[in-house]
Amino acid sequence: MEGTTVQRPHATAASACSAALLLAALTACGSTPEADTRKPTTPGHVTARASSATSVHVMWEPATDNKAVTGYEVYRKGERVKSVAATKVMIDVDGLTASTAYTFTVHARDAAGNLSAPSAAATVTTPAPTPADHEPPTRPVKLRGTADGSRAANLSWGGSTDDVGVTSYDIYQEDSRIHSVPGTQTTAHLTGLRPGTVYTFTVRARDAADTSSPDSNALDLTTASAPGAPAGTAPTDLRISNHAQGKEYAIDLDWKQPGTGGEIPAYQLFMDRRLTTTIVWGSTPPTGRASYRLTVSDPRGTRYSMKIRAKLPDGKWGDFSAQRTVVLGD
Repeated sequence: MEGTTVQRPHATAASACSAALLLAALTACGSTPEADTRKPTTPGHVTARASSATSVHVMWEPATDNKAVTGYEVYRKGERVKSVAATKVMIDVDGLTASTAYTFTVHARDAAGNLSAPSAAATVTTPAPTPADHEPPTRPVKLRGTADGSRAANLSWGGSTDDVGVTSYDIYQEDSRIHSVPGTQTTAHLTGLRPGTVYTFTVRARDAADTSSPDSNALDLTTASAPGAPAGTAPTDLRISNHAQGKEYAIDLDWKQPGTGGEIPAYQLFMDRRLTTTIVWGSTPPTGRASYRLTVSDPRGTRYSMKIRAKLPDGKWGDFSAQRTVVLGD
């Protein structure tokens, strides 16, 4: 078998820069990466809202960096009180004093340890202690909203009531709180979303005792696709019901399959963010809507958050469906 002849440079030519090279070439030959001394940009639109008499919720808009932002530092009166990862743009500061004014600023940090200039200061006054409050607020109602382009969304809902008072509303994407607004506000503008993505939002009311209401109804929104992006691969219109079956519960799911240009051989089912099972069809995969039943032995009232994703014809896993919540016995 013939091989390909490869000419190799002489060792003396490849081992080092020639002594005859100019100083600039010598520097390039043995140079080290240039140190990162550029600071990240300053976090914008910092807000601080009192969540209770002893806690404050601080939020801000992301900063940018010539390499990457690796985290944020939250300061109170010049002293650092919290450090968070770059993926978070909000934090709760606890252990405060009632009826007290506080001022917060935020710095962005990069991998080299450079800190941005401090943000504009956000000032908040914690409320006075309230009477004993053991009742949660009522559930927010009629959550509705629209996608605002490919990276934002607008939500609105009917207000809750509480025996003492609602101090804030928390917006959740699946099971993660992503935004908060004061208890006097029943709208929210969400930013930092991804194009062509299905989001499931719920809202909870919170009172001064940090007691939260049940979830509002779930709202599914799909952000607009970016120009040239491929078609969505998320299953849609996921519906879940359950019924008693002896001492167990049968959970029935059905959904509209995504258009992929070919058969979908399998799905993954996630419950409470964990992979529970892989659904593989025993014969020819269904077309149109698909369905699946699983049986669980947990007691009545057990709550599950569920979502699915398809295995695409090319072997990759597609996007997740909107998340649904089911309570056994409801």
